[in-house]
Amino acid sequence: MFSKPINIIYILCVAVMLGSCSGAKLKTADEQMARGEYFEASKTYRKIYNKLKPREQRAERAEVAFKMAECHRLLGQDARAAAAYQNALRYGYPDSSIVLRLAQALHGQGQYAQAIKSYEEYLEKFPSDPLAERSLAGARKAAEIRKNKTRHVVRNATLFNSRRSDFAPMFNGGILYFTTTNEKVKGTGRSEITGMKRGDIWMARKDEQGVWQRPEPVEGELNSEWDEGICSFSPDGSTMYLTRAIRKPGADTGTELYTSTRSDAQWSAPVKFEVIPDTLSSYGHPAVSPSGEWLYFSSDMPGTGGKDIWRINLRERAGSLENLGEAINTPGDEVFPYMLTDSIMYFSSDGHPGLGGLDLFKATLTPSGGWLVENMGSPMNSEGDDFGITFADPSHEGGYFSSNRGDGRGYDHLYSFDLPDLKVTISGWVVDKDDEPVPGAVIRIVGNDGSNQKAMARNDGSFSFPLERGVSYVMLAGAKGYLNARQQFTSDTAEEDAEYGIDFVLASVHKPNIVENIFYDFDKATLRPESCLALDSIAQMLRDNPNITIEMASHTDRHGSDEYNIGLSQRRAASVVDYLIAAGIPADRLQAQGYGESRPKTVTKRINKRYPQLPEGQVLDEAFIETLEPEDQEAADQVNRRTEFQVLTTDYEMY
Repeated sequence: MFSKPINIIYILCVAVMLGSCSGAKLKTADEQMARGEYFEASKTYRKIYNKLKPREQRAERAEVAFKMAECHRLLGQDARAAAAYQNALRYGYPDSSIVLRLAQALHGQGQYAQAIKSYEEYLEKFPSDPLAERSLAGARKAAEIRKNKTRHVVRNATLFNSRRSDFAPMFNGGILYFTTTNEKVKGTGRSEITGMKRGDIWMARKDEQGVWQRPEPVEGELNSEWDEGICSFSPDGSTMYLTRAIRKPGADTGTELYTSTRSDAQWSAPVKFEVIPDTLSSYGHPAVSPSGEWLYFSSDMPGTGGKDIWRINLRERAGSLENLGEAINTPGDEVFPYMLTDSIMYFSSDGHPGLGGLDLFKATLTPSGGWLVENMGSPMNSEGDDFGITFADPSHEGGYFSSNRGDGRGYDHLYSFDLPDLKVTISGWVVDKDDEPVPGAVIRIVGNDGSNQKAMARNDGSFSFPLERGVSYVMLAGAKGYLNARQQFTSDTAEEDAEYGIDFVLASVHKPNIVENIFYDFDKATLRPESCLALDSIAQMLRDNPNITIEMASHTDRHGSDEYNIGLSQRRAASVVDYLIAAGIPADRLQAQGYGESRPKTVTKRINKRYPQLPEGQVLDEAFIETLEPEDQEAADQVNRRTEFQVLTTDYEMY
């Protein structure tokens, strides 16, 4: 009764006037239809249709089938509507608009290929119809929207849902209010529009442990035998704006805005809120702006077509009424506004391109005063009607909305939604040059977004930081007895969880540190081009540690005379120092030393991982190497041919 479009409040009393045929029952059905009593009218049309003869009364069958389809359409029953439209076409219904209606019903079932065909057929006859063009665009884009789902997690809020329609949730503080047509509502009568009981406003609270409790009726005089629902609240939570429909026999069904005030836990009897002195239009779906200045609502007042979203200034009232314009409103229906902030609005529409029926849209007010409208995508939207959204916390995208997805009867149900925070992290290890963990290392990370974080490596040398997407970071790791090491990193802009890895290798202050990947021409001191990357990293290390001086040492293997190896290694160490000076490092921070073969390397854990045949802790002197197989001798010689640096002082000051 209350949901889109199976209730009077939701549909805002759309009166569809159709031509009448002879017969008392048809006249009765037409009058029911005109008054918005779609449920009762559909039953009457069905009885008439079944009595008409398929061959002799084709024209009458076509007309009744079309009117019956319109009832089902307005009740949100797309499958029944599509079947009735197809019957009307089969019997030769003359109005070409039926093809558009059929396309919309197929669209609302997710039958996009058939819907596209019908939209195209209609547009061949009416090529400038803006509603058909937008709907066709939505049907064509639907497969892409459904395939490229957003990260929203949507679940049926079973605790709040009954066997009838429950919809239009709205938070007021920590209490969730919503509209229900369950069998326990206050009134005893059933709606001629939907066949369900007339709606009431119910609420749900959390207990002390933060667990939602079962819903219960709102206390006070708010609910009555009539339809009440779809509410919003003033910023202080003491005034409720709601939609109400009072059924008057023999008159068209309309909806109006009302207010109710809270005293303690009681809500007062509703008082009519006069928008303008207009008895022909319907008003519903109120939404108060967070500032309390504006009341947004939906109405069928003359505008861009269908139902439009309007607003009125609650402080000025007179003369402040305004239509939100064509960026928001279309020839279709725009309903259920919700103001997250004074510049971000959510609403539902069947006029903007979407998946079918009503889709949820986000509209952002631009600096120029216009609106940027975005479809919220799947799974927030479905081929059914998705509407009536509310947020639990404006700072986080999570809350509730209503939808009739998957319900062939057109009943609406509440769904929770949540957009989980992106989990973008960077983690890694801090180790020394021998691949041993450096516990207690301090890692700092500074982003170009102004962020500044600090963490300490665990006992195993591991660390982890949360990151933001699309931010460039500079990371610096250091520990007592070690030199600082710098890394730079830019996180991806993709909207998805990601984990990045980066390691820091810290050089010891107290022992020699091997520099990997420094290469010389054979039997010469000339540096080869592929050495530049390693040498540049040494230069950067010296910039990151401006108070140290170092000795650059070169070592040879056991081949050749001692005198020759000392000379070769000295020249090679000098080549490295010359490169660093050319890179901007002061000469008085550098000392070159060639050791020839006089300091054979002791096998470390790192070397052992690379060469398992060389035992950890073994000194690679000539006596040991000669005990090895020839290929292992070459490996040992390669380890001994190395370039290292050793920290000499840590109190250098540049004058």
